[in-house]
Amino acid sequence: MKKIQSALISVYYKDGLDEIVKELNAQGVQIFSTGGTQTFIESHNIPVTPVESLTEYPSILGGRVKTLHPKIFGGILNRRSLKEDQETIEEYNIPALDLVIVDLYPFEEVVASKAPHSDIIEKIDIGGISLIRAAAKNYADVLVVSSTNQYSAFLNELKAQNGAFSLEQRKSYAGASFQISSHYDTSIFNYFEEDSNEVLKISNTQKRSLRYGENPHQKGMFFGDFGAIFNQLHGKALSYNNLLDVDAATSLMQEFINDGPTFAIMKHNNACGLSTRTTVKEAYESALAADPVSAFGGVLISNTAVDKSTAELINSLFCEVLIAPSYDAAGLEILKQKKNRILLESKPLIASKQSVRSVLNGFLVQDKDMVIETEDSLENATNEKPSRDEIKDLLFANKIAKHTKSNTIVLAKGLQLLASGTGQTSRVDALRQAIHKAKSFEFDLNGAVMASDAFFPFPDCVEIAHHEGVDTVIQPGGSIKDKLSIEYCNANNMKMVFTGIRHFKH
Repeated sequence: MKKIQSALISVYYKDGLDEIVKELNAQGVQIFSTGGTQTFIESHNIPVTPVESLTEYPSILGGRVKTLHPKIFGGILNRRSLKEDQETIEEYNIPALDLVIVDLYPFEEVVASKAPHSDIIEKIDIGGISLIRAAAKNYADVLVVSSTNQYSAFLNELKAQNGAFSLEQRKSYAGASFQISSHYDTSIFNYFEEDSNEVLKISNTQKRSLRYGENPHQKGMFFGDFGAIFNQLHGKALSYNNLLDVDAATSLMQEFINDGPTFAIMKHNNACGLSTRTTVKEAYESALAADPVSAFGGVLISNTAVDKSTAELINSLFCEVLIAPSYDAAGLEILKQKKNRILLESKPLIASKQSVRSVLNGFLVQDKDMVIETEDSLENATNEKPSRDEIKDLLFANKIAKHTKSNTIVLAKGLQLLASGTGQTSRVDALRQAIHKAKSFEFDLNGAVMASDAFFPFPDCVEIAHHEGVDTVIQPGGSIKDKLSIEYCNANNMKMVFTGIRHFKH
């Protein structure tokens, strides 16, 4: 155990520091400090030695240089057990520093605030990061407290151990400080290299432990700021699978964020129901009708407020999660009747521009699929042209196909998902699955539209669809045999448009 006899304190945030400096003073610890921290300590009538009196240099360059001095770093880095080090600090009159309490300028917060570049640059910490690294390197003799999150535990240990800390404790604090410094540097790097694809650096300190992963025998964790996207109003903690479905639901609903009342029901990352209607109640009813069986235990999402009448309908369905931008008071109380039902209030989503997946011994990184087709981007491939209402249905179905596991076929009519074939090994299989499913829930496919996430390699899909009453198709195009599909459509008065964009989702 080594007892703290001297401390250097220089922090940005002062919350919780008062109790620490009072305890250090009570234990007879000599405190060195700088600028605002010094003023704060003095305001509590606690003796403090200005760093300037030690270095014999004032704070210069607008505060950019305060602690960067051999007397400071010599005090931290000297090895107490090494005779040569002790002779050196004695020669140059350098006091040993046993404790360093430093936090870093709030770089991430300033970037998030959309501050000007000049302000962001000034929030790149130099002295603080150097002090942290020096103290952590010399953890054999020095204790470093590098985050306000450590204050409570440190204060308790300080009191309980009368200012003495073990080697293991100092090592633990050192390890935490290197995590803080590496995360800080990663944030700065990613700010400077926002559009670079040369290096992948990910650092996230916001961890949420999950009950388990996809299956009970797998450990699961979530790293991210969930609270920046949602307010959880009710229910149990989210599971690994819940989060996957919430992500899929949120990504899908971004396609409809500016549309009329739209409701989606997700199961295993795919939409099993989706509809746009005049009211949210009607949208929910139409979405549920597409597949009331799969909806059991699903994740529900609305692009508009959930009212009382809609809540009453939803309440009869067992669902894991419900997401909406808001709820009326009466509706919320109804939905809270189920103890474990997770109710999320969504905030405006600031989505990342890239997706990252672990594969083999590395990572796959790609730009997210942000393309949203419009009427103007469609190319008529056939003699017959879709009507305005059919175009609306085509674009509606195409959005769903984009967010459904490949290979996929989506059948829709009147801004309602009728059925989809998901994750099949052939496009024909996906179509047959969609047809079977639609018929099992007694949908009339006459006048329905068909969307495909990729081109048709043969005309078999348009032929099968035609025999079921589907006569309007949207697909990327680009097959060497597009002509065969076009010829079949023309021969049978079908309408087909090309998007030029493939939307594989593996």
